Amino acid sequence: MPFNDLSLDPRLMRSVQHLGFDKPTEIQREAIPAMMVGRDLIVSSQTGSGKTLAYLLPMMQRLLKSRALSKRDARALILAPTRELAKQVYAQLRLFVSNTPLTSALIVGGENFNDQEKILKRQPNIIVATPGRFVDHLEHKSVFINGLEMLILDEADRMLDLGFMTQLTVINKAADHRLRQTLLFSATLDHAEVDELALALLKTPFRLAVGAGHQPHQDISQNFYLADHLTHKEALLKHFLQQDDINQLIIFTATREDAERLAQLCEQLGKTAVGLSGKLSQSGRNTVMQAFATGKHKVLVTTDLASRGLDLLQVSHVINFDLPKHAEEYVHRIGRTGRAGAKGQAISLVGPKDIAALERIEAFLRQPTSYSVIAGLEAKFDGKPKSQTAAVKPTTTKKAIKAKVKPKQKSEKIAASKPVFFEGGDDGSAPIRRKQK
Repeated sequence: MPFNDLSLDPRLMRSVQHLGFDKPTEIQREAIPAMMVGRDLIVSSQTGSGKTLAYLLPMMQRLLKSRALSKRDARALILAPTRELAKQVYAQLRLFVSNTPLTSALIVGGENFNDQEKILKRQPNIIVATPGRFVDHLEHKSVFINGLEMLILDEADRMLDLGFMTQLTVINKAADHRLRQTLLFSATLDHAEVDELALALLKTPFRLAVGAGHQPHQDISQNFYLADHLTHKEALLKHFLQQDDINQLIIFTATREDAERLAQLCEQLGKTAVGLSGKLSQSGRNTVMQAFATGKHKVLVTTDLASRGLDLLQVSHVINFDLPKHAEEYVHRIGRTGRAGAKGQAISLVGPKDIAALERIEAFLRQPTSYSVIAGLEAKFDGKPKSQTAAVKPTTTKKAIKAKVKPKQKSEKIAASKPVFFEGGDDGSAPIRRKQK
């Protein structure tokens, strides 16, 4: 089915054709007609499936074809969990807004509040925002959404993991009327708080799941390599950096210190590289992403800040130098490649400290992993947890046992294991709620 069959406004169709879009993706074919008849939706789809366009087109169709409920208030609000994703959505939105009388604004944390107030006084029709900073403006009465017509939550599960439930509740109450259409997009529908949020925000929603959220794209090949230690991982990384078929590469690591160190390592090997981490200022992060997006750097080394939402079409390879603690982040990480129908390659280096994370990934993907080997860089580590490989202690004589007997000591209380906290990137505009899984 071509885009022509969706009965879109001619101005939107001109933009679609100009951008070279011919046929809608599966999520676009399913979601756009349902949204255009005014249904509330809760949608789950694979990363890189084209969901941003799936809500931008019908949203703009409604705003172009209907009269505003209020001249003062914003007509549509798109919420994203992080500044990077909000900027990516806004960049796509501007491509379509430019051909229409509609106006738009980007409101995210980490940028000048007073400058944003001036922008909001111009009464933009569409606002793309992060929840924390947007609520700040609501409380300062810089913006009003009593007449909001469309509320769109992109990556709602991520917003909840980052602790934005309170902000989302405030926004919902500020625009709570029967004419509002609400759309909730989530990587998975198997999330208790997503269900709770949907009950609070949506009216008899239509549920749509396109592709299982736990399944990565078929266009992405996945390879796992065992490593004995950090030096071994670096040796494997050096090998992969020599591949001729790399267009652009993203390396994911656990810490910002490693992001900087590995970026320097890539530079030493003759690859233009840049590191991205949470300690950078917002302007610094913008500069890094812009430089990588325009091809000034071949390699981006980052923490999970760049694992979601960013649509970088030239990324051919992703390397997980460290596996993520949360299994769903693995799918989002490797989803930075293989976009828009292109083929991608995902490489994961698995050391002894990564085994627990690998087991969670296998359970999430519902399939076991197999290991590949590079000649000359084979690992002694067999990929099994230490508990399975521990050698059986040799038996000792009664005499030796008697010699080793020590006076009884008071038994110490076993410390309760610490709860696992979410440690992903934050948006900087609201405190992260530490949440026990």
